Order: sequence, then structure tokens, then C-alpha cells
Amino acid sequence: MSNLSTLVAKVTARQEIRKSRFLAVAGPVSDEATAKAFITANSDHTANHNCWAWRIGQSYRFNDDGEPSGTAGKPILQAIDGQSLDRVAVVVTRWFGGVLLGGGGLIRAYGGTAAMCLREAGKVRLVDTVAATVTCAFGDLALIQARLEALPGAQVRVRSFTDRGAELIVSVPEDQRDGMARMVADLTSGRAAIKFSE
Repeated sequence: MSNLSTLVAKVTARQEIRKSRFLAVAGPVSDEATAKAFITANSDHTANHNCWAWRIGQSYRFNDDGEPSGTAGKPILQAIDGQSLDRVAVVVTRWFGGVLLGGGGLIRAYGGTAAMCLREAGKVRLVDTVAATVTCAFGDLALIQARLEALPGAQVRVRSFTDRGAELIVSVPEDQRDGMARMVADLTSGRAAIKFSE
């Protein structure tokens, strides 16, 4: 079972550090394309720097946007990882206030603003799911579909029809995999077939 969480919705946090203003914007993302779109949408091109990081599973990226290498993007990513978050993007925008912060000051400012923003965010635990294809006759379809939709965390993703019945592609929490297979078999007296994607 995953011990990671993601954000419920977009959230912001602001702070001023030695006359520089920092604005962090964090939000949930589902893939690299949505992460890039989030970064573009939440960057302020009138600001001096729009530094960012995102993590989606094992994939991650970060960018210092002109700040000294390793002082902005990486601390933002560390804030994401430090709070056990996944499928999250964060943009921290800086308006320079005329006082140099130094390497350590920048790391604390960017990482701290990102962490403050993420702490304020509503979170939801990510649940590991598995995909399955259920093939059934027309006569069993309504009952199977109703029971699958009532199963906590299960979702019917695709419904298609053949000349002999229907095919449902569903996702179900991994810890309910065996129970779902038994339920489908019991409901149809073994007539429906279920195949899990590995």
C-alpha cells in the first residue's frame, strides 16, 4: 500500500525574506504534460525567477531559472519529497528585493517557501490500483456494473459491447483485487471472465 499522498487542490503561500518576495504555488498533476502546463500557467514573467520542481512516481524535474545551481529547484523538490508527496508540481516565484541572500539563504528561502505552501495544502492518500478486464454476458452486465460501482475505490473506466455481451475495463484498489474477482465469479456463477493487467 502506498504511503504517499497528493494534493487535493491548488494552494499558495507567500513570504518576504530580506526584501525579496516569494510566492509558492503547488498543485496536483497527473503526468509530465500537466506538470509543464501547471508550471507555465503559474509562472509570473514579470518576476526575476520562476523556479520549480515536480514529482510523478519515479519521474521528477527541477529548474533553478537563473538562480545559482542547486539553490532553488532542488530544495523545492526536497520539500515535495520531505512531505511524502507524489503527482505534485510547485512553482516558487521570486521578486528580487535588492539584498543578496547567498547560497544557503536561497536554499532556505526556496525550500522553506515550498514546504510552507505544501504544509498548508489539503492532501489525499494515493491508493495503489490494478486494472482488470471483465467480460460478461448482457444478462449479467447490470448487476456486475452496479456491484463494481458500489465497491469503494473501484471505477469502471471503459465500457464496450460485443455481439455476445460486454467488456468492462475497471480499476480497483490492489488490496481488493481478490475480493473483486470472487464477487464477479459469485454474481455470475462463474460465467464472467476477469483478467488483471500486470
